[in-house]
Amino acid sequence: MPTMTLGDWTAHTLEAGALWLDGGSMFGSVPKGLWSRTNPADERNRIRLAMRTLLLVGRDRRVLVDVGLGDKSDARFRDLFRVEDDPRLEHSLAAHGITPAQITDVVLTHLHFDHAGGATRRDGERLVPTFPSARYWVQRRNWDNAMAPNPRERASYLQEHFAPLAEAGVVEFTEGAGEPWPGVQLLPADGHTRGQQLVRVHGGGESLYYVADLIPTAAHVRIPFVMGYDMAVIETMAEKRALLERAVAESAWICLEHDPDTALARPVAQGDDFAWGERLPGDLPALVP
Repeated sequence: MPTMTLGDWTAHTLEAGALWLDGGSMFGSVPKGLWSRTNPADERNRIRLAMRTLLLVGRDRRVLVDVGLGDKSDARFRDLFRVEDDPRLEHSLAAHGITPAQITDVVLTHLHFDHAGGATRRDGERLVPTFPSARYWVQRRNWDNAMAPNPRERASYLQEHFAPLAEAGVVEFTEGAGEPWPGVQLLPADGHTRGQQLVRVHGGGESLYYVADLIPTAAHVRIPFVMGYDMAVIETMAEKRALLERAVAESAWICLEHDPDTALARPVAQGDDFAWGERLPGDLPALVP
């Protein structure tokens, strides 16, 4: 599992299983002949996507950024999205000697099921926070959007994954950009869904960006490669360009949440577009035929 030190923080990428989403939806207007070269589709046109989280340890905090899908889904959902459980997030945490009860904070980039599903778990007939000692950081705009979703996003915002957090009184609402802890910044990005927040960790001359669904896979580093799932693709492209320009200027690393092979990569400018320089692989198990 790739690990790096950024000032007071140690950052670890953690795998939380995988799921498969429609390749055409993941790449919008990009022809299948292009995207299938790097992201081959199965017989139902789905591509494999990691659910990679980020663990930040420092300043007496253990912070998780996003939490994957969790394990509450029924058989129909699991078949529809070809869910892979290996490895579970709890097992990835255990590899670092950390239990769910030791997590102090969870930053949710947004509340779509593949990012926030693991925030709650079943305890008998109840749904309770998976990380019982943690505060959960969510943009208020995204929370409001998720509680009353538009018809296009309704299937992505499942309240069982986040409503119990409010009932338990563990939600910390954020409003735009902020710095909840020294060296950890929250950056709004609204093109994919209203109220998405990205995370920048910096210190010791190094920077790391966790970019969630702004750049979901390595192929999406190209500015025109945007998802059909995005609410505002022109906005996504502008946000992506601004972030990549900043990251290139800082020689920063980017953590790719959904790429099945690449966990961390450094972007480089390529004419009017961008590509990747150095890459570090993730730890998602190899696909078994």
